[in-house]
Amino acid sequence: MDKTLQLKTIKAYNDYMGVPTRHPLVNVIEGSRIPHPIPHARKHVGMYLIFLKELKCTDELKYGRRSYDFQENTLVFIAPGQVFGNEADGSTFQGSGWCLMFHPELLHGTSLGRRMPDYTFFSYAVDEALHLSKQERQTVIDCMTKIDEEIDGATDAHSDAIIASAIELLLNYCIRFYDRQFITRKKENKETLSAFESLLNDYFRSDNPSKLGTPTVAYCAEQLHLSANYFGDLIKKETGISAREYILSKTMETAKELLADPARSVSEVAYALGYQYPQYFSRAFKRIVGYSPNEYRSLK
Repeated sequence: MDKTLQLKTIKAYNDYMGVPTRHPLVNVIEGSRIPHPIPHARKHVGMYLIFLKELKCTDELKYGRRSYDFQENTLVFIAPGQVFGNEADGSTFQGSGWCLMFHPELLHGTSLGRRMPDYTFFSYAVDEALHLSKQERQTVIDCMTKIDEEIDGATDAHSDAIIASAIELLLNYCIRFYDRQFITRKKENKETLSAFESLLNDYFRSDNPSKLGTPTVAYCAEQLHLSANYFGDLIKKETGISAREYILSKTMETAKELLADPARSVSEVAYALGYQYPQYFSRAFKRIVGYSPNEYRSLK
């Protein structure tokens, strides 16, 4: 059985990488500072990590059993509680690029701490990583260098707040860069949106509603081989509404078709769409369509 390393503190991760601990809650590691090859291992971490790899395929990264080879100028985000890394087989890799790690305790009482849920890319899958232009890469390195310099500087009452602000700036840049990536992948995004539409059509033509209930964002993302957060962000960028709102709108369009059959009761329509309680369906239908199911029928 492969052993998973429990790296819950910044010091524990620094020790694994063979670098000194300069601050208990944050560190920046540039590849040339790593003194020796690092043994492969699966790691369960208690901090946020951001990897910028400048050289191709220095370490194969895995979430669970899914793998992704780092490509040049790729940024990958890992959140506390995630498990990643290669199986421990006695082999090693040479660190390169940059790594920023910061513990959740650093964020307590800060603007960044309140905003962390906005940075949904920490829950993206590894094959949804951020691919940077040369200019974007330099911006990321500049931000990491600033954090690195602050860690090295004289520690005073302002240091942690300044470091947290610098990390927040970096993450805000990453939101901008992901927006650019969504735009430059319009063709792929349109294909995903088309596949999403087909998935919902097939869902309501099957017996899935009676077995699984109304379709969820997580279910649709899994069927399309995307993480729920990446899928949700992609749909919002493409349509202007959330994936949940899109599903609900599609559900109500299907409901209109079913209500056109006078032989079906409102309860039967609700059950056919996956609602366990017809009153929930009626409430949702009126909120989206503007009429109750029976009122809608009377207009036809």
